[in-house]
Amino acid sequence: MSEAIQDPKANAARSRRYGIYDGAGQAVTQGLGDNYLSAFALLFHASAFQIGLLSALPQMVATVSQLVSIKLMHLLGRRRPLILCGGIGQSLCWLPTLLLPLLWPAQGAWLVVTCAVVYFALGNVAVPPWTSVITDHVEPKQRGSYFGRRAQVMAVMSVFALGLGGSLLNIGARWDIAWGGFALLFGLAALARGLSTHFLARIDEPPPIQTTGDAMTFREFLRRTAGRDYRRFLLFSGLLHLCVVIAGPFFVVFVLRDLHWSYLEYGLWMAVGMLGQFLTLHPWGHLCDRFGSKKVLAITGFIVPFLPMVYLFTTHLMVLIVVNFLAGVIWGGLALGLQNYVFDVVRIEDKAKGVAVANAVNACGWFVGALLGSSLVNLVPDQLVLGPWEVRPPSNLPFVFMLSGVLRLVVVSALLGTFREARPVELLSHGAMVRELPLLKPLSSWLLPKGTSSES
Repeated sequence: MSEAIQDPKANAARSRRYGIYDGAGQAVTQGLGDNYLSAFALLFHASAFQIGLLSALPQMVATVSQLVSIKLMHLLGRRRPLILCGGIGQSLCWLPTLLLPLLWPAQGAWLVVTCAVVYFALGNVAVPPWTSVITDHVEPKQRGSYFGRRAQVMAVMSVFALGLGGSLLNIGARWDIAWGGFALLFGLAALARGLSTHFLARIDEPPPIQTTGDAMTFREFLRRTAGRDYRRFLLFSGLLHLCVVIAGPFFVVFVLRDLHWSYLEYGLWMAVGMLGQFLTLHPWGHLCDRFGSKKVLAITGFIVPFLPMVYLFTTHLMVLIVVNFLAGVIWGGLALGLQNYVFDVVRIEDKAKGVAVANAVNACGWFVGALLGSSLVNLVPDQLVLGPWEVRPPSNLPFVFMLSGVLRLVVVSALLGTFREARPVELLSHGAMVRELPLLKPLSSWLLPKGTSSES
């Protein structure tokens, strides 16, 4: 702490650097562990309902963890103990996640769901205090760039981890010891989470800003402190998550069970999505800083609905890999816009509570969407015949994906215009926006004359 007093700027820079190192470790954990939990559950013949619960239940329990974390943070007056508790707990949780289903394979899928609930509950204890600490070290006008850069590092580490994970699982499947591949993956995931926790411990914890609103309940926070734009944003974000997760948990079921992809093909498919994020997160962050998070939400929000619809019209591996690459690009911008809008719209002293409330709303949407998707899997037919026109996909899941896309479009069209940009930003015309979009900016610079104005 003496070092922080002598040179606060250098200390803040060092803390930001450790925050990126922590993100890299967490990305490896997610790439080797989190992203293969559904595949591990399918090893024990998990049903679509169980896959839906594997997505839904951890999110709801994680919400409770974040709300409890806020209370504990105010009670303790410190944030680091909760951050370290979450990181260490997650690292230790990988052992029972692997062993319990192997010891009782008849209940394996349910045990995976149970362990995942505990794992995500522990991790989310750390989210509000971590958010509060790291944003203390980042200037408001640099948040988009910093979190974009951090997410970019996480994306490239996830690409590496996903590729490695798919390769190891593919080797295990060829030798008829698939569980051995998962054992190696989850062991490495635990080590990576432990390493990320080591870097978390080195981030400086400034004294928290004390306000009279610290004891305020979440209901009072929404009614008295949070503005109308924030409340309308919560409705938009929660419903969008609901519509997305109607389809989200079942892509792994579709590609592994219905399309019979190998683990290597599955890992490649996921990795290119992370690659799309890696290539574009920094430009998305730059756009958030200059033109506002709302502008980024408007761009990405109207593209996201069409991504799952493609799965109804093709099952070609390379086409779906390209689609998932584009999904990574768009989802990287959308996730960054959703995160940064919360930082922009709530007061600095309320940021931890604002993030926790937003995550709680999103998790509720996630929970309802996953359960709704699980129900639709059992209700939606597996073919559509309209006179001479018929569609017969490998299963009924592409119809569920199409419905998810339509509902996303309805939510974005109806609610995106109900809240405003949260801070003063540069104005930008629609034509000029094309010149600034990630991946399109180099192309537009070739196609459009250099003298073309970017002003409206």
